[in-house]
Formats: sequence, C-alpha cells, structure tokens
Amino acid sequence: MEKALNYNYRVVKQFSIATIVWGVVGMTVGLLIAAQLAWPMMNFDIPWLTFGRLRPLHTNAVIFAFGGSALMATSYYVVQRTCQVRLFSDGLAAFTFWGWQLVIVLAAITLPMGYTRGKEYAELEWPITILLAVVWVAYAVVFFGTLAKRKVSHIYVANWFYGAFIIAVALLHVVNGMSMPATLTKSYSAYSGVQDAMIQWWYGHNAVGFFLTAGFLGMMYYFIPKQAERPVYSYRLSIVHFWALIFTYMWAGPHHLHYTALPDWTQSLGMVFSLILLAPSWGGMINGMMTLSGAWHKLRTDPILKFLVVSLSFYGMATFEGPMMAIKTVNALSHYTDWGIAHVHSGALGWVGFITMGSMYYLIPRLVGKQQMWSVKMIELHFWMATIGIVLYIAAMWIAGVMQGLMWRAVNADGTLTYAFVEVVKATYPYYVIRFFGGLLYLSGMLLMAFNVFKTMRYSFPVDTRIATPRVHPAAPQLAPAAKIGAEAAQIT
Repeated sequence: MEKALNYNYRVVKQFSIATIVWGVVGMTVGLLIAAQLAWPMMNFDIPWLTFGRLRPLHTNAVIFAFGGSALMATSYYVVQRTCQVRLFSDGLAAFTFWGWQLVIVLAAITLPMGYTRGKEYAELEWPITILLAVVWVAYAVVFFGTLAKRKVSHIYVANWFYGAFIIAVALLHVVNGMSMPATLTKSYSAYSGVQDAMIQWWYGHNAVGFFLTAGFLGMMYYFIPKQAERPVYSYRLSIVHFWALIFTYMWAGPHHLHYTALPDWTQSLGMVFSLILLAPSWGGMINGMMTLSGAWHKLRTDPILKFLVVSLSFYGMATFEGPMMAIKTVNALSHYTDWGIAHVHSGALGWVGFITMGSMYYLIPRLVGKQQMWSVKMIELHFWMATIGIVLYIAAMWIAGVMQGLMWRAVNADGTLTYAFVEVVKATYPYYVIRFFGGLLYLSGMLLMAFNVFKTMRYSFPVDTRIATPRVHPAAPQLAPAAKIGAEAAQIT
C-alpha cells in the first residue's frame, strides 16, 4: 500500500512565528523614529539610532521581515491545502526559512551601520541582495514545484496571486538590483540620472503592487471565504480582477516622479495607468466584501473576521486615494508632504497589517491542533486598539500633509513665501505627537497578539497533517452549469 503523504506544517509554523516576532521588532523601530520626529533627542546622540539609519531598517523590517514571512507562511499553507500535496521539497522549504531570516538579520546589522545603496525599499548592499535572490529562487521552486505536482486539475485563484507576486518580485529585484560592486560594503547602480530614478520607482511602486498587494490578495481569497464559511462572491470576477490588476500595476510607477526631470509623457502615462488601476482594485475589494453575503451577522461575534473585513475597507480606501494622488494637480499639493505618509500607512497598517493578523489568527491554532486562539477576547481587544491607532495615525498625517502643502505654496502679493520652513515644522509638531500615540496603540495591539500566540502555542500538540479526501472548499464558486469556470476546481480542504 502506498504510504500516505503529509503536509509540511513545520515551515509554515516557523514562518508564522517569525511574522509575529518581526512584526513587533519592525513596529517598535517605527515607533522610535516617529518619536524622534516629535522629540529629536530620542536618537540619544547615537549615530546608529538616528532617523536616517533606522528609517530603512523600519521599512525593511515591516515589509520584508513581517510581510515577507507572512506571505511565505500563508502561501506554503494555501498551496498545499489547495493542491492536496505536500510541498515540493522539504529541504528547499527549510532553506527558504533560514535563508530569509539570515537576510533579515544582515539587514538589521548593516542598515544601522550606514551600509546602504540609497534606493527606497532596496537599500541592502550587493552581497545581501544576491543572497536574497538565491533564497527567492528557492521559494519559487518550492511554490511552483508544488503546483506542478498537484492532485487537482484546477489552480485556485489565491495561488494565481501568490504566483504572480513571486515572479514579479523576482523580476523587479534583479533589474533594480543591477550594480557595480566597489567594495564588499559599497556598490554603485548600473543606471544613472533619470533612468536610475525611473527604474527605482518602477521597482518601488511595484514592490507595493506585487509584494504588498498581489501577495496579500492571495491571503484574502483564501482566508476570508474560510473564516466566513461562504463561497467567493464571484469566481469570474476574481479572475478578471487578477488579470486586470497584474497588467495595470506594472505601469503606474512614474506617478512617484511628477514634476521631476522624468519626461512629461512618462509622468502622464503613469498617471493614466494609476487611474485605470482603481477599477481592478475596487473590483477585488468588492468581491471580498460581497463574499460575506449571508454572513454579516458573524462580525458581531468573530473578531478574526473583523480583522479580515476591515482590512478590505482600508484596501479600498488606499487604492482610491493612490490614483487620486497620482493626478498631477492633486500631486502638486500632496507631493513631499505627510499626506503621502498617511496614504502609505493606511495601506500598510490597515490593509497589510490587518489581513496578516486575521490570517495568522486563523492559521496558528490549526498549526498546533487547537480549535481557536488562547483568548478570543484578547483578539477583540487587539482589533479595537489597532483600529483606533490607525485612525489616529492617518488622520493626523492627512491633516498635517494638507496643511504642509498649503503653507508651502502660500505666497505674498510680492511673490515671496508667506511662511518660513521652520513655521511649517512648528505647525506640524502636534500631529507628530498624535501620530506617535496612534503608533503606540497599534504596537501595543501587536504585543497583545504576540502574548496570545505564545499562550496558544505553549501547550500545543501535534496537528494531523495527513491529506484528507478532497472536499469542496467554502470558496468554491456557486455557478450554474452553463457558467462554470472550472468551479469543480476549487476543491480545497
């Protein structure tokens, strides 16, 4: 008799724990630099703790350490469950975990020391960049290898998003990472001038588009139907959402370079594609929201579902705001102000943070053989702390950003500036203090989550990882026979 296969939950569990740990670390660094903007003495006159050193550490920690670990944890879980097979290679999967952690630790060492390429979200120097690429290739081999040996004919839509995110990030990382090493800790970009800026923001915006959007939409299409116990509202819309988003996002990067030396036609093209991007983004958001049709009452008692659904609200808000800010006349006011900070963090804290937290709250008990987290009330408390924290944060930055833009462009009758720069800084101060307390609430919620996860895992017992007989997943589309789009395909356990 053929030996029964098992799922590999070990690597999923490792990445899940790393998600929580790096979330706490990255958000703590973020809170420290937020404090420095309000109270500059908080750098303690230590070069390694200055804003310029810690800011790239914060962005790398929350994007690649927290977000990346969450994406790898959930993608490894989802691809096994939806394909009804064990991961392609346990050894390579383990390598992706330890290799990814090594990249993060090296980033945590080198960035405070000032070793940086000076590129947004791509600061890591060339030896670490190469290591990251090797780990990413191993990740791709494991993921696509698992898809290739699947036991079901259909590829569930969540895997389409995960797969696109893996391929696109590899392309972006390699092209933007092209550089000439000078020493072990210093390199120079292979591009120069405006070409370097264009490639950087082609990378930078698509790091948002694929790492922080497409990957997390993979989470959305699996965990929301599972937690709501409802089918995806429209499977057809999910496929349209995928292709429209994947095609459009790649061309929106130039909106980061309005009013620069970039050719005007390129700026305009980026603006147009940014506006088009609103349609697929909201299509996906509506599809996720409507999945709760017939299950809205569950929001009263299910805090995990609250995290997942409110994440979609922030996704909708951020993907409306982004295209609006890409319009040149709006951008003339918003560019270089804290409005951009509000926009980024409504997406990062609200969309990425909440969908990750909801997914982890769903996933972790199942990895340790529990029916639920140690404390459901603690999840509820975490939700409200994080929500209030986000609102304080982004409202303060919205107000500060619009105020900054208006003060900077105000001129007297003789053409001189109405306000000195220091007056703008002084006027912004109260909002930085509010931002700090909003961040403190959000981090406190994350610490609460870490404690809840610790208590849940403390008395764990082995979970049954044997592959069960395929059954229809709640996310399977309920379509009439004539409208089937491989509906029989969404068979996941």
